[in-house]
Amino acid sequence: MIVGVVKEGFIGERRVALVPAHVEALRKAGFEVWVQKGAGVEAGYPDEEYLKKGCVVKGSREEVLQSADILLAVRACGANPTTGKDDARNLKEGALIVGQLDPYAPDESFRVLGSRNASACALELLPRITRAQSMDVLSSMANLAGYKSVILAAESLPKLFPMLMTAAGTLVPAKVFVIGAGVAGLQALATARRLGAVTSAYDVRPAVKEQVESLGARFVELGLESKEAEAAGGYARAMDEEFYRKQREKLEEVIAGMDVVISTAAVPGKKAPVLITRQMVERMAPGSVIIDIAAERGGNCELTKPGERYIHHGVTIWGPVNLASTVPFHASQLYSKNITTFLLSVVKNGNPALSEEDEVVKAVLVMRQGAYLSELIKPK
Repeated sequence: MIVGVVKEGFIGERRVALVPAHVEALRKAGFEVWVQKGAGVEAGYPDEEYLKKGCVVKGSREEVLQSADILLAVRACGANPTTGKDDARNLKEGALIVGQLDPYAPDESFRVLGSRNASACALELLPRITRAQSMDVLSSMANLAGYKSVILAAESLPKLFPMLMTAAGTLVPAKVFVIGAGVAGLQALATARRLGAVTSAYDVRPAVKEQVESLGARFVELGLESKEAEAAGGYARAMDEEFYRKQREKLEEVIAGMDVVISTAAVPGKKAPVLITRQMVERMAPGSVIIDIAAERGGNCELTKPGERYIHHGVTIWGPVNLASTVPFHASQLYSKNITTFLLSVVKNGNPALSEEDEVVKAVLVMRQGAYLSELIKPK
C-alpha cells in the first residue's frame, strides 16, 4: 500500500505530516511512501532527505493524491478551507485520510470524501487515555503554542521578564498570568518561569492546581472552580453565560495588575469563552500585553482580532493563529511521530485494520468507505 504526503495547502501552513526520520518505520511495516516534491522544505526537510530514506518523490500533487491508499495530512477537510475540498476530490477511490480534519463543523469536503467512498480519521478526537498519549496531536501542538506565546509576549513587552540587580538599581520581574492550565497553559507557565517572570494561573478545573504549583506558579482561586467544569478526557466543559459573567468580574482585579496575560481557554468544537472584556483591558497598565492563543476559536478577549496584533488603550493585544506552524521543524517532528504511531498501531499484515472495537479507532473514525460514522460531520 502507498502512504502519501503532499505539501500542506492551507495558507501559511509550514508543517509537514511526515518527516524523514519516521519513514523507515512505515516501510518496515510494508508501506511504500510517496511524497510530493517540496512537501517538507518549509519545515526544514528537503527532498533529498526523503529520497535517502527510500521515499518516492513526485512532482505532481494530483499524482500523489490519486495514488495514495493512505494520505497523511496536518490539515485536511474542514481544517483546510484552502484546498481541502479539491484534495478530497482528487483522492484515490476508497482511500483513507488521517490528520486534523476539524470535524466539529460540517464541511463540504466531507460530502466529497463520501462520494469517493473514502475513510477518514480525525486525530483531534483521540481520547485522552494512556495508550493514546503518543498519538495526541492536540497536546503536541498545544505544547509548542504555549512556548511560543511566551516568546511573543517577551518580544512585545517593553520590560524584561527577569529580576535584575544592577549598579543602577534593581529591575523588578514581569508578572505573567495564564488563563487556562491545559497543555498550552502549563507550557506557557514553565517558559515564563524559565525567563524569570513571576507567574500565576487560573483554571476552572480545581484538579490542575497541583500542576500549576509544581511549576512554581501561584494558582489563583476565584471561588468558582468546580469538578463539573471538567469534561470527559480532561478537557474543559462549556459553562453557562452566568458562570462566565461571574468569572469575568473576579478576574478583573487580577488582570489589572499583570504585565502579561496569556489566555488559552478553549472548549473543543465550541466558540472560545470571552473572559477578558474591553473594560478589563482598559484597566491594565500601558505597555501590558495580552496573547490570546484561543484566537482561532474567536478568542478569550473581547477585543481580539484573529491573526492580528494591535494596541488598544496602550495595551498590545495579539491573537496569533496556528502558532505551531511558526516552529515548523519541531512541530513537524512531533506531529509526524504522533501520526505514524497511530497508523502503525492499527496496521495488521501490512493493511490498516480499523476495528471499531478499538476505543482509539472508534473515537477518531468519522467516515468508513463513504459512510458517516460521526454525527459531527453529517450534513445538516
